[in-house]
Amino acid sequence: MREPSRAAEIGKMAERVESNLREYRTSANLTQAQLAENVGVTRQTIIAIERGNYTPSILLALKLARALGVTVEELFRYVE
Repeated sequence: MREPSRAAEIGKMAERVESNLREYRTSANLTQAQLAENVGVTRQTIIAIERGNYTPSILLALKLARALGVTVEELFRYVE
């Protein structure tokens, strides 16, 4: 079996999900703690999503979008 090329590895590392969570949260006048409580996670989870250190599950993304009154597509963007 052939090993993936270095370029392919770098390409996969560049794939990520970007979040507009902080912008929508602050526009809704919610603290990280308030939003976390509304969707049933910890404040640390909200911090990690806002910093780009954690990609939420589909269920959590849906809960966040609903809590903020936006679509998942408005809240998160896939970047190649």
